[in-house]
Amino acid sequence: MDEDCLINEIQDLNLTYLLLAHRMLQSDRASAMFRLKISDEMAELLLSLSARQLAKLSRTNQLLCRFGYDDVEQLRTVTHQPREQDLSGFHSSLLMASRPHRRTEETGN
Repeated sequence: MDEDCLINEIQDLNLTYLLLAHRMLQSDRASAMFRLKISDEMAELLLSLSARQLAKLSRTNQLLCRFGYDDVEQLRTVTHQPREQDLSGFHSSLLMASRPHRRTEETGN
């Protein structure tokens, strides 16, 4: 895969992510903030952005979304444990929910 193609795919993913985040915040702000692991201030800013601003923000060569598992053991537990399909999704949600909010980690609160 050449570099230009990769950057285009990153930008497409960024736009999709931003539009989804925006729609989630409009629909159920509290739930979206929890799922996206963002602060109230970030939620407010994202909601204030126009479609044009979201598109401009998406045009970067860096991913704006972030991988949900910081701990390799959490990922290993979810992917290597034989569970029924319904329980596996629930278990994954619990593990991700237990991950501290990034802002909380930085401030120590």
